[in-house]
Amino acid sequence: MNYSKTGTKNVLYTFCLFLFFTTMLIAQQNHGKIKGTITTSDSEPAVGVNIILKNSKYGTVSNEDGAFEFNKVKTGTYIVQISLTGYETLEYQVKVDANTTESLDLQLKVSNKQLKEVVITSNKGKAFPKQSTYVSRLPLKNIENPQVYNVVSSEIMKEQAITNYEDALKNVPGIQKLWESTGRGGDGGSYYSLRGFEVQANIINGLPGLTNGTLDPSNIERIEVIKGPSGTLFGSSLVSYGGLINTVTKKPYEGFGGEISYLTGSFGLNRATVDVNTPLDDNKAVLFRINSSFQTENTFQDAGFRTAYFIAPSLSYKVNEKLSFLVNTEFMEEEKTTPSMLFLGRDSQVQFANLKELNYNTDLSFYSNNLPIKNPRFSLQAQANYKISSKWNSQTVFSRGTSKSRGYYSYIYDNENGNGDFALWITNENSQTATTDIQQNFTGDFKIGSLRNRIVIGADYFKRDVVFEGTGYAPVYNITPQGEIRQFDDQNPNYLTKASINKLLSTEAGPDYHSKDATYSAYVSDVLNITPTLLAMASLRVDYFDTEGSVKTDNDNYNQTALSPKFGLLYQPIEDKLAIFGNYMNGFKNIAPTAIYDNDGNFLRSQTFKPEHANQLELGVKGNLFSDKLTTTVSYYDINVANLVTSNPMYSAQGGKARSKGFEFDLNAAPLKGLSIIAGYSYNDSKITKGDENNVWLDQGKRPFWAGPKNLVNLWASYKFYEGFLNNFGLGFGGNYASDNAILDSEVTGKFILPAYTVINGSVFYNSNKFRVSLNVNNITNKEYFNGGWSTVNPQKPRNFVASFAYKF
Repeated sequence: MNYSKTGTKNVLYTFCLFLFFTTMLIAQQNHGKIKGTITTSDSEPAVGVNIILKNSKYGTVSNEDGAFEFNKVKTGTYIVQISLTGYETLEYQVKVDANTTESLDLQLKVSNKQLKEVVITSNKGKAFPKQSTYVSRLPLKNIENPQVYNVVSSEIMKEQAITNYEDALKNVPGIQKLWESTGRGGDGGSYYSLRGFEVQANIINGLPGLTNGTLDPSNIERIEVIKGPSGTLFGSSLVSYGGLINTVTKKPYEGFGGEISYLTGSFGLNRATVDVNTPLDDNKAVLFRINSSFQTENTFQDAGFRTAYFIAPSLSYKVNEKLSFLVNTEFMEEEKTTPSMLFLGRDSQVQFANLKELNYNTDLSFYSNNLPIKNPRFSLQAQANYKISSKWNSQTVFSRGTSKSRGYYSYIYDNENGNGDFALWITNENSQTATTDIQQNFTGDFKIGSLRNRIVIGADYFKRDVVFEGTGYAPVYNITPQGEIRQFDDQNPNYLTKASINKLLSTEAGPDYHSKDATYSAYVSDVLNITPTLLAMASLRVDYFDTEGSVKTDNDNYNQTALSPKFGLLYQPIEDKLAIFGNYMNGFKNIAPTAIYDNDGNFLRSQTFKPEHANQLELGVKGNLFSDKLTTTVSYYDINVANLVTSNPMYSAQGGKARSKGFEFDLNAAPLKGLSIIAGYSYNDSKITKGDENNVWLDQGKRPFWAGPKNLVNLWASYKFYEGFLNNFGLGFGGNYASDNAILDSEVTGKFILPAYTVINGSVFYNSNKFRVSLNVNNITNKEYFNGGWSTVNPQKPRNFVASFAYKF
């Protein structure tokens, strides 16, 4: 994206006007004020307490003294929930008049009792909250955290009528879907680019949550995209050099309530969801919540479908004032066809210079509904929380998950023969990935002299067991991007039927591969308040990685030890309002040994490698302005990766390097009553700085073909009426922009670019305390556009409609 000086001045001028008028609007209103303190049952300050307006998207968090404040609160009635992990959620009733200050002295109780209705007056919203205990594994506010992260709330997903996980991430600056969930074994979830590196959504509640399919939005409280190499707190097995995606699930809460919804729309979409929460005993010590969904949908092409059933029961049990338990489970049954995308050749000059020459007929899927793949998934997370003292807490977590692929997976690969056709390859998979994770964390919050320390000390054991069975791959026939089928043998043609494909695969030997690996880790992270406004973070992790590789041979066994440090510094010129931060972060990846052969193909030995390492330097500013009505983050990052392995036919060498640097901007605002805005912009410059000649994967000086577009923009604004004839009605509008995307750029292949695109979405809705009805239109202009990475061309949905109906109780 190129900006002239005039264009830049106009943007700055517009932004300044926005801030000026926002300030004037706020200043012109008469408000009251709410302030107070929150303590725990042992009279200690309750730090990091979530204070939210019930049934809305607004909230704040108590500071280190347990104090909180709502400035410029206008007379009215709102329900506010006050909650802290390990304690019961409280609700209180308060009335505030204009030009008055109401003071509250609140105490959280670990014993259960009847809740009281609490009302806090506020006609002004707050920006969507961005607090998280997962990012730093500590109750650290965003304005205190020298790391960048973004949050997609369940409220935003409801506003946008999100029915799949991929669309929810369009609200995050700097992340772009590369290709759809394929369902194939091992890595069949959707792929994204994040700060120039590939990443998958494989962490749930800070723990492993692998899937070969997709995650269901019905059980998602929020999605956290944590930026930068995060190996220090999350290890090497599941994170990317660009960051990680953490999905936070819904948890039980006190009281009875829930929601039932139904969505219907284009391409045969039908989706029903249920969310029910209830106490199971009179004392409300045992709480139960269940989320479930059923969805069927066709593709926008001539063939293709997805059917999924999902259920997620969760149970919490508060034994006494010190000990509590939480169990989350998820069951998914998913059946679908392989999404349509073309793989351009990676071994010679590409046959097509651009999309016009490719002449892709995107109305065709080149596939059949008779050959689906099933992706059943199960996960269980159990945690025990124990309050050791007023300063220390213990958390013990056990996680177990399985993800399977059963059925037909296909891909369409460029023949690179000059005939302009592709081969349709297919296999019948039978694979499973099973993970086990055990984690122990001790968190402390104490002072040494006048210096406050918030510290986490943890140990982690992660085990992965992968089985690949089924058949090998076989080519079915050749096909052109226009849909012309070219049989290999006209006398013995192949068809996309189970009988024909099973016969074709009957002679293809399967992989019969079984691997195991385990990682043993220990980590510590301390956030030190040098002064109330100057914070320093220091973290270190040690990982011992031990793998059998294939369990049938000892030739690929190996183990490695890696250290991962992390440092951060943050200064608040205006306390809790403005912060300047910098960080150094590290991530790493263990590299499996490679077999070395002689010129006759005889095995000589296994070659081992050091772990790859990524180091990030980042500088930025965070703002939390106008009484939480405008939050923003601006940052510049520079990531350098070393020890990349480059491959040749007879050997592999280590020493490749890559650099990814860029700029990100995130805006989250609620400037007026009923109006909320989220917006973001990112620029990424990625390059292989050291590689091999004629190596399409590491071609020196080129942008990697998994890095995604250089420029990304996201915007969503919604306005809800609170008075008059249109009370509870509202409008939403927004969309996404992506610059062009070079999915191939190498001396070997030449260059193939997916063009830039802008997609615009909108909605009309009615949302009251009991009902929500909406009509969403996505891709309003019916733009034809493509995503892709690793040489893939992946067509996206044309214009589509979603109507949703929900009843809340």
